[in-house]
Amino acid sequence: MTTTTLAAETVGNPAANIGIFSLFVVVTMIVVIKASKRNATADEFFTGGRGFSGPQNGIAIAGDYLSAASFLGIAGAIAVYGYDGFLYSIGFLVAWLVALLLVAELLRNTGKFTMADVLSFRLKQRPVRLAAAISTLTVSLFYLLAQMAGAGGLVALLLDVNSRAGQSIVIAVVGILMIVYVLVGGMKGTTWVQIIKAVLLIAGAALMTVMVLSKFGLNFSEILGSAQSAISEATPKGVSGRDVLAPGAQYGGSLTSQINFISLALALVLGTAGLPHVLMRFYTVPTAKEARRSVVWAIALIGAFYLFTLVLGYGAAALVGPDRILGAAGGVNSAAPLLAFELGGVILLGVISAVAFATILAVVAGLTITASASFAHDIYASVLKSHKVTEDEQVRVSRITAVVLGVFAIGLGILANGQNVAFLVALAFAVAAAANLPTILYSLYWRRFNTRGALWSMYGGLISTIVLIVFSPAVSGSKTAMIPGADFDFFPLANPGIVSIPLAFALGIIGTLTSPDTGDAELNAEMEVRSLTGVGAEKAVAH
Repeated sequence: MTTTTLAAETVGNPAANIGIFSLFVVVTMIVVIKASKRNATADEFFTGGRGFSGPQNGIAIAGDYLSAASFLGIAGAIAVYGYDGFLYSIGFLVAWLVALLLVAELLRNTGKFTMADVLSFRLKQRPVRLAAAISTLTVSLFYLLAQMAGAGGLVALLLDVNSRAGQSIVIAVVGILMIVYVLVGGMKGTTWVQIIKAVLLIAGAALMTVMVLSKFGLNFSEILGSAQSAISEATPKGVSGRDVLAPGAQYGGSLTSQINFISLALALVLGTAGLPHVLMRFYTVPTAKEARRSVVWAIALIGAFYLFTLVLGYGAAALVGPDRILGAAGGVNSAAPLLAFELGGVILLGVISAVAFATILAVVAGLTITASASFAHDIYASVLKSHKVTEDEQVRVSRITAVVLGVFAIGLGILANGQNVAFLVALAFAVAAAANLPTILYSLYWRRFNTRGALWSMYGGLISTIVLIVFSPAVSGSKTAMIPGADFDFFPLANPGIVSIPLAFALGIIGTLTSPDTGDAELNAEMEVRSLTGVGAEKAVAH
């Protein structure tokens, strides 16, 4: 059987895939409309009225965090690279321990709507809020761009739409649906979309995991042995002969490659606790205790899901084979859909297709509500209007921002369709880790920390990360680069985390210690008490 025949066969029935996906859209739209009946105040629109329980928010966090890259990308990476592919899962999961132990509870106690509420609590409002909002919008935009462009790539495999015009239409449809979810449902509607999507994604992955295990008599060692044999016999792109049960298939070899892996791991582990759309979820629960419970639930669900990817990845290698995966329309990303088709034919492929699109929709909706809330609350209400705005005005500006951001994301997604967008996700994590996390930790744990330290850390982390990425092999200098024809890759690493993250931490210290500003002792004490106890957490943060 040729690869071309396989790719056409794998699509199964595009009409069935579209039908199942349309059913998901209809059901979630009904839920969003019902959830939106009380969405008048800023508190209800931005945080769902803080009415979600810890378990509900934990499921929503899992829905927000488990993007299409997690489902399709990691399963594919394990199928082709084995052990090195699973390292992504480990990095993403360990990152939640950082969020749970260092950030979740204190952030919930100190803030109100956005990350900037915490950072500006005892510092100068305008410059710090502006810096935090710029960082939030940058991270959200790169994450949005990756998801939207990824939607175009998935279409080729799942719906048999191979023309660029057809894929552009699908990207536009995803963008329009995202805008509608946010405009109609706000944080409440978005949260319920994420809960439904998380349940579907984890249930689908669990079902496929059970089906794979049953094929091998519930013996995981048999799966590993079969995967090793399949990859040993594979021929394309130098895959054959590798030991996928040992490290080094993707990040072994040269010292640069090994340093690149450490750099990527730093960004993944530290970036999660600085992702604005994840941090904003802590404000949708009524108490710090519920915030803590929600992270525990998220860790359990995300951990289970990443264990499923281990079985799915090696299962795809064993049952489908690297030849067929790399030869299919979606390349490495096609491992999970190919496995679904192998296990359950057109029906299971249709369900997995719908889950993959639902995943993109839920993630982009979460990113959009976060970015629009940050602009409305931090830039418009705080910087431009000095808090002299009504709640209705904030919500209206947020909705306008969501439309503008959605249109912008659609345009960029269409332009980036077919390009290498993997580095965009890594860039979002690297920016979050460098520009956001040092300032968050210093604000919560260091009394001496001041405005200069915050600005140097945020802008230094943001600028250094973007500059290093622009001059890295991810953008130019290779066939897989964003601009394959150019060659200005002066920085040898594809991910700048190993340089930009320590630099941002250092700039925060240097900026603080070189400034005579020692802060307001009363505000410092209030923030410490509030962060540790939650007393006064419901008060508006405007000093």
